[in-house]
Amino acid sequence: MFDTMTLTKATAGVCGAFLVFLLGKWGAEVLYHMDSHGEASYVIEVATDDGAGSDEPEVSFAELMATADPAKGAKVFKKCSACHKLADGANATGPYLYGVVGRDIAAAAGFGYSGALTSLEGAWTPEELDAFLAKPSAYASGTTMSFSGLKKQSDRVDLIAYLDSLDD
Repeated sequence: MFDTMTLTKATAGVCGAFLVFLLGKWGAEVLYHMDSHGEASYVIEVATDDGAGSDEPEVSFAELMATADPAKGAKVFKKCSACHKLADGANATGPYLYGVVGRDIAAAAGFGYSGALTSLEGAWTPEELDAFLAKPSAYASGTTMSFSGLKKQSDRVDLIAYLDSLDD
């Protein structure tokens, strides 16, 4: 099979390749190491992001609600329909959403809310719903609602208008 000389050559080849790899790594570390050069000799000043988006006029929440489209909100609701129902009193994984706009927080009859929502006071005003729908876990830390939120404010406003249009 293998004699001693062949085994020695194979071992020397592996060790030699490993040595070349280590020397290459050491050389790259010497050439590209950043901390050994001290302070930067030339610093480029960059404007901060404080004035970003100042070209666009601020639109108030009331104006957004006035221009909301309930038909688009019905399409956005499809994301919610996996856990929420629209029929009055029909709880599912989440509470029913019929009449949610203006209803007290954590007040859907027959639904077991998490402590994060039962500790909140007030009602689901359009502004409160907007804040909640943006990121539920940030609004009510510890809520059992696992939905990550709606990033676009236009989607949130359309959804709120749709939910508001359902009740009497």
